[in-house]
Amino acid sequence: MSKAKPKSRGTSGTSKPRKSATSSRSAPKAGATAEPASRLIDQRIRDLAGWRGETLARMRELILEADPGMTEEWKWENPVWSHDGIVTTGEAYAKVVKLTFARGASVPDPSRLFNSSLEGNTRRAIDIREGEKVDARAFKTLVKAAVALNALAAKKR
Repeated sequence: MSKAKPKSRGTSGTSKPRKSATSSRSAPKAGATAEPASRLIDQRIRDLAGWRGETLARMRELILEADPGMTEEWKWENPVWSHDGIVTTGEAYAKVVKLTFARGASVPDPSRLFNSSLEGNTRRAIDIREGEKVDARAFKTLVKAAVALNALAAKKR
């Protein structure tokens, strides 16, 4: 008989907003993982190494630059960046680093950065392949728009 796997090992809401990719001293609450989300994200980047680690680290840096009030979390075994709700997750696969925007279908994307999960009504994603560069200014604009959308939804709650 197999044991049921726990649904989540996240630190939802336990990390303080990050002002830089290197500073975080928050401790997880009871029932959360033993390490703060920022350290788990640091470790994921180190474990990935190569172009995937570099890409995830660069996108993380841009996310935190775009919104100094962003909170880093660790959910579903992946980095999650939130502000008034989930903004984006960062996943690494063999051939892509994927940034999935939770409410991306409602976020204006004039630069057409979204290139994956385009058929859904809610999420949109950016798949970044080895050697590809993402326009930093356009990406930060996208992050800011997603944060603004979350803030608007939070006011309605």
